[in-house]
Amino acid sequence: MLKLRKSFVVGFSSLMVASMVLAGCGSSNNSSSNGSGSSATGGTGASAPASTSGGKVKGGTVRVAMATEPDNLDPYLSAATDTGSMMDNVFDGLFEGGENSDLVPAVAESYKVSEDGLTYTFTLKKGVKFHDGSDLTSEDVYYSYAKLAGLNGKKPLSSKFAAIEKIDAPDDHTVVVKLKAKDAAFLAANIVGIVPKDYEGHSAKPIGAGPFKFNSYTPGQQLVLERNDSFYDKEHAPTLDRVEFKFMPDANASVLALKSGDIDMVPGISAQGALQLGSGFRIVSGPQNMVQLLALNNSVEPLNNVKVRQAINHAIDKDVIIKTVAEGNGVKLGSNMSPAMKMYYKEGLDKRYEPNAEQAKKLLKEAGYESGIKLTITVPSNYKFHVDTAQVIAEQLKAVGIQATIKQIEWSSWLEDVYNNAKYEATIVGLTGKLDPHEVLGRYETTYSKNFFKFSNSEFDNLVGKGRLEINPDKRAELYKQAQSILTEQAAAVYIMDPNRSVAMKDSLQGYKMYPIQKYDFAAMYYTK
Repeated sequence: MLKLRKSFVVGFSSLMVASMVLAGCGSSNNSSSNGSGSSATGGTGASAPASTSGGKVKGGTVRVAMATEPDNLDPYLSAATDTGSMMDNVFDGLFEGGENSDLVPAVAESYKVSEDGLTYTFTLKKGVKFHDGSDLTSEDVYYSYAKLAGLNGKKPLSSKFAAIEKIDAPDDHTVVVKLKAKDAAFLAANIVGIVPKDYEGHSAKPIGAGPFKFNSYTPGQQLVLERNDSFYDKEHAPTLDRVEFKFMPDANASVLALKSGDIDMVPGISAQGALQLGSGFRIVSGPQNMVQLLALNNSVEPLNNVKVRQAINHAIDKDVIIKTVAEGNGVKLGSNMSPAMKMYYKEGLDKRYEPNAEQAKKLLKEAGYESGIKLTITVPSNYKFHVDTAQVIAEQLKAVGIQATIKQIEWSSWLEDVYNNAKYEATIVGLTGKLDPHEVLGRYETTYSKNFFKFSNSEFDNLVGKGRLEINPDKRAELYKQAQSILTEQAAAVYIMDPNRSVAMKDSLQGYKMYPIQKYDFAAMYYTK
């Protein structure tokens, strides 16, 4: 049996942390610390924080500016990264993602895998309680996973659990999961939050076992969490009293609110915004393992013609976009994989489509569109980064005879029209970083329900299908590299960049950690005197 201690490092072969969600993204600047001496504030509705040894303050409120509102408070019905990063503080799974692409023990105490790779036995920690005071037992894991896998007779809620054939709960602290076939990505899926058995009210009042409890949600205003004093992991118990997520779609307003003291933290601040702050604030910056792309609906004319998609790729100068929109803080991409996924990243694909207007016109002519085409680019209006990118791309496409119209819609409408129903021609969005390659490239499988690209290629499907079953790390990496090459050659989308992400906060707010995925660990954060 493998014992999970403080951090159980999982090999890149197959056991990386994964989470299939979507997000916007923002430009950033390099890490810096500007000035010092800003005093901590307790925030609205919180009692005055008490001093502890070493200058660390117990209590206080962090007010965070969020660009988007929750798409759903139920962790099994939400698809948005911003929502996940907020609610990750409420829900705990068997594992959670660590800072170094590892799996960190959460509700699980230990696990073992059968020799044939089909049966996983998890032992749960004792004394874990949900926020309603009830004990978290194997029955709750059974209930949660049955919902996700569709073993309850209803529609499966997650493709990551599709491989489950059977779940048993022989006692209160043991869960046995049997898979239909080997699935190299399964262990990483166990970061999903466990919910209480038979409770269906998460969309209104979510109940988890995480370090913070849900307090309230006021649409258009804020989502409030409060400290869970009964959190099972005493070593990592939160210091803060309260976290208030303020919904502020205007990036400039967020910066001004931070400067004035109305906000304590701004995720995804731009380099320009960071320059406005001056002393008393600091910036934490790093790669975010995200893929910003111009997604193309491969099922609609004329985008169902590979030469048209290749022409669009040749018409776009990614270096210009990175320089102007991301202010130079981004890594150019050639496929749907960031170099942050070092083991699986296919080198050289970023050079496949060099900017070449004449080649783009030639391909359009060969496809039967010598006089050009019209293209509607649908963009979520709350993500200025994507809107700005769309404007640059529209100008670049004009040079090869492609007339692009930018259609801005609300994020909720984008999720419904584009992500859920593929009712669009082209769109710009950031696909959230994953730490398992199948969760990255599986988006393009023909049978994947959320394949909003409508990309379908039997060779690609075969490669990623084999990759999901391959335990050998080197063989698995090679399969996914071949799959990336197909995406690039078939021009399934225009892969633009992995933008850096910067988070601005008061100097007095400490403990922020950078993760390979978008995650805000408020249990680790605290104020100083």
